[in-house]
Amino acid sequence: MNWSGLESLLSGVNEYSTAFGRIWLSMVFVFRVLVFVVAAQRVWGDESKDFVCNTRQPGCTNVCYDHIFPISHIRLWALQLIFVTCPSLMVVAHVKYRQGKDKKHMELHHGPHLYANPGKKRGGLWWTYLLSLIFKAGFDTSFLYILYHIYHGYDLPRLSKCSLDPCPNTVDCFISRPTEKKIFMLFMVASSAVCIFMCILEMLYLVGKRIVRLSRLRHGADQHKLTTLAGPSSKYKRTDPTLDESQLNSNVDEVKEGAVSTTL
Repeated sequence: MNWSGLESLLSGVNEYSTAFGRIWLSMVFVFRVLVFVVAAQRVWGDESKDFVCNTRQPGCTNVCYDHIFPISHIRLWALQLIFVTCPSLMVVAHVKYRQGKDKKHMELHHGPHLYANPGKKRGGLWWTYLLSLIFKAGFDTSFLYILYHIYHGYDLPRLSKCSLDPCPNTVDCFISRPTEKKIFMLFMVASSAVCIFMCILEMLYLVGKRIVRLSRLRHGADQHKLTTLAGPSSKYKRTDPTLDESQLNSNVDEVKEGAVSTTL
């Protein structure tokens, strides 16, 4: 699996992320992808070869291995990393869509931009970013539950009992290096939990910042003047959601000057 390609693809997300998002992305690639590629794959590389049961019955070892390991930890973590990182591409795709829309608008109107900053988390991009955080936290939580449900906890026993056909009786089965594998499993679980916590913090940060901004706009005198002075023209002129408050105030002054000149 080419994890470097996925890393280069997601590197552009840092440009549109908050500080919490940058920390989350760094944790994913340093503490999860890097550990997965460098160490975890080698630790679990002998799980089927060195799985031993105290029987010579043909097929018994294979059946017991399939029963104890319904899905490999490595493959489950690979799916988890893919599902967790893909929602970030939603943000990149939305920004690219804005940039393309802005370019077409400039070509059509010969100059003015449709978005002052296409990467600004305002308007629809804010909802896309928030939805990507919900998906990332949801996928991580789901895979942690799947791992817990399949293996009945985050533990790897040294001895497992198996009595499935074609085993002649209840046999004892042993996996190789259970302690080392358990340590890596707990590390991956802990790093997933921290990533979920970072996603929750970022969601709270975005929602809190949005509430503060809306309260300022609602109780601000400039916004009230803009609404009253613009009149019917506001129905036809689209407001850029990516404008900062300073840029929005400058637009208010322009509207006021236009209203005075029209009156004169």
